[in-house]
Amino acid sequence: MRDISSDPYRLAQHAIADLKAAVVWVLREGPPTGLRNADVGRSLGIYSGHVGHEGHISRTLLSMLENEGVVQQDRESKLWRLSGLNEPGGDD
Repeated sequence: MRDISSDPYRLAQHAIADLKAAVVWVLREGPPTGLRNADVGRSLGIYSGHVGHEGHISRTLLSMLENEGVVQQDRESKLWRLSGLNEPGGDD
């Protein structure tokens, strides 16, 4: 069983929270139509990865935020943007 008060666990959770906040910041400052995963990842310096797996870090963070209802992806354009509930005046 994991000790949630352990320093490594807290450090990891804090790091994930900081990364997600950075993604939200980039999307908020980006165009209203949204950004590609590659755009988000490169702007944060986290797009690189293991050969053949570039973009997995930013994509994982976007998926986590999507599951939390914070971001959404247009399935046709593949652009990510903040969900309507997180934009001033948004209600979708």
